[in-house]
Amino acid sequence: MKNSIQRLLDNNKAWVKTELQKDPHFFDELANSQNPEFLWIGCSDSRVPANQITGTKPGDVFVHRNIANMVVHSDMNMLSVLSYAVEVLKVKHIIVCGHYGCGGVMAAMGNQQFGLIDNWLRHIKDVYRYHHTELDAIKDKDQRARRFVELNVVEQVNDLGKTSIVQNAWKKKQPLNLHGWVYDVKDGIIKDLDVTFSSTKDLHAVYHLEKQ
Repeated sequence: MKNSIQRLLDNNKAWVKTELQKDPHFFDELANSQNPEFLWIGCSDSRVPANQITGTKPGDVFVHRNIANMVVHSDMNMLSVLSYAVEVLKVKHIIVCGHYGCGGVMAAMGNQQFGLIDNWLRHIKDVYRYHHTELDAIKDKDQRARRFVELNVVEQVNDLGKTSIVQNAWKKKQPLNLHGWVYDVKDGIIKDLDVTFSSTKDLHAVYHLEKQ
C-alpha cells in the first residue's frame, strides 16, 4: 500500500514539474481565483474524470460527482455545489454526464439488496418506473441498460431545472444552459443527448416557481 501511495505523491511532483516547464506562472495564476464556465455533475466512477475526457485544465470545470450522476432534491451536498456554482461562480453551463456501463444504473435495474446504497438506488429506480414501457420493450439487456443511462441523464437535467437555484438565475436573465451528455468508456467518446434547457419554458408548467 505504501508503494501505491508514494506513486501518487511522485506523480504529483512530476506533474508540477511538467506544468512549470510549460508555464512558470501556472500555479501563481491558478491560486489567484477560479472562473470556471462549466459545472459538471458526473458519476463517481473512477473511469470518468471530467477534466481529462474534456481536455480542460484545472480551474476550467467546477465538479460534483456521485453515484450515477444524480440530481436529488434533498441532497444538500449537490445543492450546495449547485448554489455556489450558479450564484457565486456564475457558471454558464451545467453538464450532467452519465456513462454507459454505469454500476449504479445496472444495480437499479435489478432487485438485489446491497445495503445502505439501496436508499440512493431508489432514486434511479424511480427513473426506470417513469420510463418502464419503453425500457421493458427493449429485449437486449445491454441495449436496455444503455437507454436507461440516457433516460437517467435526461431526468437529471429536468431535475436541475426544477430547482429554485436554477430558476432564480433564469429570472435574473443570467445566462445558464443545462446539458445532458453520456460518455462511453469503451471508446472515450461523449454523446450529446441533444437535451438543453435555457429557461423555464423548457420545463413542464407545474414546475415553474413564482417569486416569493
